[in-house]
Amino acid sequence: MKNKSFPKPPSETGTIRKHWGGRIRVALVYPNTYAVGMSNLGFQTVYKLFNDREDVVCERVFLPDRRCGESPAVRSLESGHPLSDFHIIAFSISFESDYPHILTILDAAGIPFDSHMRNEDFPLILAGGVTCFLNPEPLALFMDIFLLGEAEELLPSFFRFYDPEKEREKMLYDLARNVPGLYVPAFYCPEYRPDGRLGAFFPIRDLPEKIERRFVKNLAKCRTCSIVLSPDSTFPQTFLVETGRGCPRGCRFCSAGYIYRPPRFRPPELLKECMEEGISRTNQIGLMGTAVSDLPGIGDLCKHFSSEDIRISFSSLRADALTPELLHTLKKSRVKTATIAPDAGSERMRRVINKGMQEADILNAAEMLVAEGIPHLKLYFMIGLPTEREEDIEAIRELCSRIKGKFLRSSRAKGHMGEITVSLNCFVPKALTPFQWAGMEDMRKLKEKQKSIQNAVRKIPNVRLHFDNPRQAYVQALLARGDRRVSGFLKKMHQYQGNLPQSLKETSLDTDSFVYPERDADELFPWDFIGHRVKKSFLRREYEKALENRPSPPCPMTSGCELCGGCAAEEPAP
Repeated sequence: MKNKSFPKPPSETGTIRKHWGGRIRVALVYPNTYAVGMSNLGFQTVYKLFNDREDVVCERVFLPDRRCGESPAVRSLESGHPLSDFHIIAFSISFESDYPHILTILDAAGIPFDSHMRNEDFPLILAGGVTCFLNPEPLALFMDIFLLGEAEELLPSFFRFYDPEKEREKMLYDLARNVPGLYVPAFYCPEYRPDGRLGAFFPIRDLPEKIERRFVKNLAKCRTCSIVLSPDSTFPQTFLVETGRGCPRGCRFCSAGYIYRPPRFRPPELLKECMEEGISRTNQIGLMGTAVSDLPGIGDLCKHFSSEDIRISFSSLRADALTPELLHTLKKSRVKTATIAPDAGSERMRRVINKGMQEADILNAAEMLVAEGIPHLKLYFMIGLPTEREEDIEAIRELCSRIKGKFLRSSRAKGHMGEITVSLNCFVPKALTPFQWAGMEDMRKLKEKQKSIQNAVRKIPNVRLHFDNPRQAYVQALLARGDRRVSGFLKKMHQYQGNLPQSLKETSLDTDSFVYPERDADELFPWDFIGHRVKKSFLRREYEKALENRPSPPCPMTSGCELCGGCAAEEPAP
C-alpha cells in the first residue's frame, strides 16, 4: 500500500537533494499543509539558505492533510524520516492560526511540548518567521530558540556557534550570548502585576535586556525567489519573486509597515534577472511584496516583459497606484479578478487608519479595471476599527453601491457583467503597530455589524459577501497580544482537537483580559524586549493621531531621517 504520510508531488521541480553524511540534519517544518507551505516564499527561501551550507542537509515537513487522506504520521518529505532523526526542528511560522498545529506536530513526533522537559535525546526546537519577531511569547514555553529577524542575517551566525555534540544548556547559553537576534526564552523571566498585566521582563543570566531584530540592509545583494515549483501549491507552477520588504504607507493596523522599516526595494535589474530565471522554468511569474505598486520602476519592469508570452501577477496593488503599464500587464496576463482594499468605508475612517486613499481613487480603480477587461472585483473591508461609528458601517454599504455603479457602467460597455465579492474582516490589534494599544471589539457587536452589512449588501445585485468568524478573530487577537500564559490555552486547543468553545471554557486563563481592553500609554508589552528600531513613542503618537482622525505622511525613505527611529540606529556587529 502506498504510504501517504509524506506524499511528494511527482511533478515538483527544483527540490534540493543531499546525502546526510556527517552533516547537521535540519527538519524545516511549515505548520500547515503542503499546498499552503509551498506557496510561502519565506519558507522556500529558508529551505535554500539551510541547504546552501555544506555542513547542513535540510528536509521539509508539513502538517498532514486529512482531507486528502494523508496518514497522521509526520515525516520529512525528501526521505520520509521521523522528526526524531534530526538534530534541529525548525518551525517557519507566518500566522498565529498555525500555532495549534505546532503542538499537533510535536505530539505526533513524540516530542514533549515544554522545552524544560526535553534533554539531549531530543532535537533542538527553534522557530522563526514574521510572527516570531512580532511576539514570540505565546510559544515561548515550547521553543528552545527563536530567531528574531531575517534568516539571511541570522543563520550564518547561528551555525558558527551551534554544536550538536555540546551539552544542551551550555550550547544554548553560548548561542544566546554570541548570536545577535537569537532569543532563548528559558533565560528570561516575566513578572506580573497584581492586576495580571506584565510588570517586568528580564534576563536571568548575563544576557542583554533587549534583543535586536536582525535585518538585511541591502536587498540588492540577495535574491528571494522560488526554489521549488509545484502544481499542488496554492499558486500552482508560479515562480514567485520578492520585490521588497516593508511598505512606506504606514497604515496603522498593518505590522508590515512598521517592523520592516525602513522599506527596502530591490533594484529593477536584479528583479529582471530573477524573472528571466523564472521564465526559463514556467510561464507564470508572481511579484510578491507588501507594496508592489510602490516599487520604483515597476512600470518599466512590466514594459520590459510585455513581449514575453507570460502571465505576471501581483500580490498587492493599491487603487491609487494603478498605472497604464500595470493595467496592461493585468489584461495581458488574463487576470479575471482584481482586488481593491479600501479597508474602511468612510473618508474619516481611512484617515483614522492612515490609509491615504480617497474615495475617488477607489471608484476610478474599479472603473479602469473593468474597462481593461477584468470582469470580477474583490473588495476588502475591516470592521471593529478604533473609533468606528454606525455611520462608518453604513459607509461600507454606500461605497459598495457606488463601486457597483462604476462597475456596471464599464461592464455594459464590455457586454458582460462580472461579480463583486466583498470580504469583511474583523479588526485584530497587532504588536508593533500604532493600534497595539487598541482593544478588539466585542464579538457580539462584531456579529451585529456583520448582519447589518449583510442585510444591506444582499440587496445589491451581483454582489456577494464573505466575512470571517469573530470567534476566530478573537483567538487571533489572543495569540497576537498574549504572553507566556497563553501556552495553557494552546494546550487545551490540542487536548480538545481544535474545539474552540470547549478550549476557552476549560482554560483557567482570563482570555478576555488580553483581547478586549485598551492598553495604558505606558503599558509594558510582552514583545517590548525586542529591539525593532521603530520607537514606541512614535507608535504612540500615531495612535493618538488616529484617535483625532489625523493622517500622517508616508515614510520618506530618506537617509538620516529620525522621525520613527527605523533609520537612526546602526546595525549591531555580528
